[in-house]
This record gives sequence, C-alpha cells and structure tokens, in this order.
Amino acid sequence: MKPKKEWRRELPEQAYKVLFQEATERAGTSPLNDEKRPGTFVCAACGEALFTTDMKFDSGTGWPSFFESIPGTLETKRDFKLILPRTEYHCAGCGGHHGHVFNDGPEPTGKRFCNNGVALRFVPDED
Repeated sequence: MKPKKEWRRELPEQAYKVLFQEATERAGTSPLNDEKRPGTFVCAACGEALFTTDMKFDSGTGWPSFFESIPGTLETKRDFKLILPRTEYHCAGCGGHHGHVFNDGPEPTGKRFCNNGVALRFVPDED
C-alpha cells in the first residue's frame, strides 16, 4: 500500500479525487462507456484486473457498468453519503474507490457495478 501522497503524484487529478477522496466523475464523460473491444478493465492506480469486457453492459447511467467483477478483486462497505445506504466498492489491491453496486443489473447476477471511468484503465486483449 502506497501512501496517498504518492498516488497524488502519480495519478491525474480527477483520478486521484475519485480513487482516494471518493469523488464521483460527471456522468457521460468517460470514453470507457463505449469501449466494446475484448479486454480487461484494470484499476487506474495499481493495475489490478477488476472486470472483463464480457462482464460489461450498457446501463444507460452514463458510467461504465458491469454485472459482475473478477472474484477477489473488490472489497465493499456501506455508504450513507446520500442518506439512503448504498454499497460502495474499492479495489482490493490499493483500496481505491471505484463506485457503487446496485441490485438492478441484468441476469445472471442482477448486479450493477457502476464504476467511475477515471478509476479504470482498459487493456485490450492481444490478437
């Protein structure tokens, strides 16, 4: 685990704010919303593989959304910032905040991992 001051030096300002100050990027601003190539979505800070393209779906929310994550890569906690409780998730590798998980996603899980695009980096599969 790196100290937050090291992450602040290494990451773009908006990514740092989302990952380590639990901010939220504006909906519809991430180019990852339209990413459909085969590949892996990794944590923008530590590079931990969190999701694959096969787990992604268009939720219509303006944020990259996934119906499941790669097992063992996320940790959750309760968040009361909007009064109603939500389940917030973080990268298990570095503790960086990625978003919230809701129970309104598609089958087979019924989950929607609503992720801040700036908290992710896309790594396309090699041909």
